[in-house]
Amino acid sequence: MNALKKALQERILILDGAMGTMLQRYNFSEEDFRGERFKDFHTAVKGNNDLLSITQPQAIGEVHYKYFEAGADIVETNTFSGTTIAMTDYDMEDLVYELNFESARIAKQVALEFTQKEPYKPRFVAGAMGPTNKTASMSPDVNDPGFRAISFDQLRVAYKQQAEALIDGGVDILLVETVFDTLNAKAALFAIEEIKEERNIDIPVMISGTITDASGRTLSGQTAEAFLISVSHIPLLSVGFNCALGAKQLTPHLEVVSRQTQLAVSAYPNAGLPNAFGAYDETPEQMASQIKEYLDKKLINIIGGCCGTTPEHIRAIATIASEYKPRNFQINEESITV
Repeated sequence: MNALKKALQERILILDGAMGTMLQRYNFSEEDFRGERFKDFHTAVKGNNDLLSITQPQAIGEVHYKYFEAGADIVETNTFSGTTIAMTDYDMEDLVYELNFESARIAKQVALEFTQKEPYKPRFVAGAMGPTNKTASMSPDVNDPGFRAISFDQLRVAYKQQAEALIDGGVDILLVETVFDTLNAKAALFAIEEIKEERNIDIPVMISGTITDASGRTLSGQTAEAFLISVSHIPLLSVGFNCALGAKQLTPHLEVVSRQTQLAVSAYPNAGLPNAFGAYDETPEQMASQIKEYLDKKLINIIGGCCGTTPEHIRAIATIASEYKPRNFQINEESITV
């Protein structure tokens, strides 16, 4: 029985918290983002957090270390914007392979360090594949509803490059996350299936959508149930939701998915809803008490935090989750070889 399958059956797995929230604590300057290698780069790069895997690798490793130390079983790579599509904003498309490879390598190094210290609790790395800043389902131009800023095939090619680099860097899982447009996600899933076939490998795949408002729909208009149905043809390890809503607001959508799938279910909500200044006020204790409802109702198998969460949040969540048994689910044997 492999390590990830065994861990999922034994306990609720803990995912890490926000990378961006932690990096803000470093207060990196433009010069810090550039480092020596990009000191003369022709455009501003501050805000390109993925670049920090090359220019500030120690900080990225420290963040992973703090989350593992807080109780995380799985950390996400620093690759939320690691596609040629998203990197166009910084004219850094040529760096995409290196960014993903280095991010995976750093996270895997820290994971192995913890696994060696605590072999009874193996640590895993999920390659984060964000939604990009384009949408394939909707037009960005209200005057031209038929226009699309990107095609399915362009997304497929970009995601394939990202996934290959993450696999080469040593990730254990691929996580297609913060899905606001399921057509984008399908391009990522299609690319991953291509890689699996071409390389004759199998790697667990998690998918996590985001409900963007009180209507209970994704940005492209799907309900939780529709989202689940539209990705159910792919062999997945887990399906769930992250980001936009706080833990409390996410509960009914997790109930829908948990009731209608035999896959593992994941959730990593924000630390509440943002305040007027865009910050998140929910304390670790407040968030953990809300997540207790997921646990009482047996809705989840994997739990973590998104925007605004820190190692303190993850520690509180891990403490309360340790008191519960995992939700019953079926592992798709095709989806797991770790």
